[in-house]
Amino acid sequence: MMAGNIALASFHLLNPPEEDEEIIVNFSRERGDKSISLVEGFRFTFNKTNWNTPAFCAIQLDPKLEKEATVLFTARSGNIPLAWAITFIILSGLFICFFVYHRIILPYPKSDALHSGDQKKEGGFLKEFVDTFVLFFKKKEIGVILAFLLLYRLAESQLVKLASPFLLDAQEVGGLGLTTGNVGLIYGTVGMIALLSGGLLGGYLAAKKGLRYWIWWMIVAMNLPNLVYVYLSQVQPDSMVFIYLSVAIEQLGYGFGFTAYMLFMIFVSEGKHKTAHFAITTGFMALGMMIPGMVSGWLQEIIGYPNFFLWVMLCTIPSFAVLIFVKIDPEFGLKKEKEEHIEKE
Repeated sequence: MMAGNIALASFHLLNPPEEDEEIIVNFSRERGDKSISLVEGFRFTFNKTNWNTPAFCAIQLDPKLEKEATVLFTARSGNIPLAWAITFIILSGLFICFFVYHRIILPYPKSDALHSGDQKKEGGFLKEFVDTFVLFFKKKEIGVILAFLLLYRLAESQLVKLASPFLLDAQEVGGLGLTTGNVGLIYGTVGMIALLSGGLLGGYLAAKKGLRYWIWWMIVAMNLPNLVYVYLSQVQPDSMVFIYLSVAIEQLGYGFGFTAYMLFMIFVSEGKHKTAHFAITTGFMALGMMIPGMVSGWLQEIIGYPNFFLWVMLCTIPSFAVLIFVKIDPEFGLKKEKEEHIEKE
């Protein structure tokens, strides 16, 4: 522990919780001079047996502090299991509504239906199923295609796993110390609006000049805004407006850059079994997110948030490297191509 002045603060609940109920209290710095830090006592659990027993935390002053400083520490509590249960019940209801909506609205392309006669003629469902995979992996330059699908979001796949924990963790452990409500507003409202805006902008511009023209700009938009997390982790600002703006910039760039990924998946799926091949590319998309995400938390615990986000920026290099070898039809993605395709059908 660092040398310096240390103060102990204690608190307890005013009223006892109900039988078998646990009250979680999170204690952290909300804003103020970072020379005053919480060194022990971040999370406490109270129940019916210890609700009036004082819980202690240790607050330390930086030995180099030579001026008057103020800081605000907050203790937040609630019935966290109940809150999460309500949240997931609402989400489950929304997904059921989405299922019903898509079940009714989504079209059924006749070109993707395999008639029973065709199944018998070509050897049945099993052979058709195997042929679908074989044809996909026989595509020209399949190695480059798979590398693109797995590496395009290498940096983002790690950042997205730690973005919310970074915003929620106490400032003393490298986070920003925001509330769950703040994070929900940032990603559920501000971030979502920015993400959709970026996606719409990407689709509009791709229709004007094609995927090949915009793909380099889109990969820059996908990766460069990750620098905002490098800055946030280094400075740990207290301004909510600045944090909202930073996340909005990152989500806007992600939405714009992800357009290239989706269009590329459509591009490589063209031909026979295009719907099934698009599903295969979707599987590789999920794999490219899952594998790097599996180690991101472990890595962050070892090197801390500031170094982790620097690592994320290094992971953008393979994304740019693989793009050098990707070949895309200059006409793909243009609006006129879509119109001609509709006329032919």
